[in-house]
Amino acid sequence: MPQSFNLPFVLSVAGAFLTSAVVASIYVWPALRAMPRYEALRLLAAFNAFRFFGMNFMVAGFVSAELSPNFAAEVGWGDLIAATLALASIAALSWRWSIAIPVVWAFNVWGTLDLLNAYYVGVTKIQDPGLFGAGIYIPALYVPLLLVSHVLVFMILVRSGSEEKTA
Repeated sequence: MPQSFNLPFVLSVAGAFLTSAVVASIYVWPALRAMPRYEALRLLAAFNAFRFFGMNFMVAGFVSAELSPNFAAEVGWGDLIAATLALASIAALSWRWSIAIPVVWAFNVWGTLDLLNAYYVGVTKIQDPGLFGAGIYIPALYVPLLLVSHVLVFMILVRSGSEEKTA
């Protein structure tokens, strides 16, 4: 194993992914399927609206001073954009805008790619997850939850719009 490989951190992230997927499949997905499409999408967008937490990677003291400021900015601003798109999705779905579904697609594609990019950059450029400081919970717990929620959004989006239930 490479010296930079941190088995406890990797197992923590893998465990969070596995648990998130199991809980989503047993509890969340059946509930979402029973909801009207716009309501289910709005609920998942609301969960993602808290992605502004990623801005904390740019806060001195929250993370190590040794953490790359470029990485911190990329993660922070990417998350803020994702949170803003999630809030726009909530508004579009709530007010039944004609562009609601395209807004949700934009939010979900951006949000998913942003998280995958952050993991990729984190794995390839950050040798020590301890540099995340207090923010270690974000990639270890919150990101797996978010990625599973994005999968659920994709599953709802690709389902036929004719399955729309009346609210």
